[in-house]
Amino acid sequence: MTEAQRPKVGVGVVIHDCAGNIVMGERAGSHGAGTLHCPGGHQEYGETWAECAKREVLEETGLEVGEIKFLVATNDVFGEGKHYVTIFVTAVITGENKDPQPMEPHKCARWDWIPWSQMWQWAKEQAEAEAAGTEIKKQMFLPLVNLYRDYPEMEHSLKGL
Repeated sequence: MTEAQRPKVGVGVVIHDCAGNIVMGERAGSHGAGTLHCPGGHQEYGETWAECAKREVLEETGLEVGEIKFLVATNDVFGEGKHYVTIFVTAVITGENKDPQPMEPHKCARWDWIPWSQMWQWAKEQAEAEAAGTEIKKQMFLPLVNLYRDYPEMEHSLKGL
């Protein structure tokens, strides 16, 4: 196995507003372009998951987050020869700015608040469509689809956070 074939670690940040909504955007210019995703990115050497989450969210959305908690991990093997272990964490906005901005428009042109239940439905529809060999309109980033596949009981996981 070459170094390029070794799995990489990504951190996906589920920023929630304590009312059932999360921050999502459409990926551009990278693997998974055209799919909906949560903020996040590569964990750097020596960085904790929380440090990675704070850095990536600030770089991508301009938001300051805290109360970062481990959620789950997924094993994501992409069709284009990439393999990631995605560490999902939850976070809330701690800074004054509450509106996510596209700080890296070449990677994501806009961020929106989406109900967790809507994201979960889209992930479910995609997983079912892929199993049936059919197409769907809303494409989710593979780690979110795997979140649904691997942890279906998490549909209501943001309640009470």
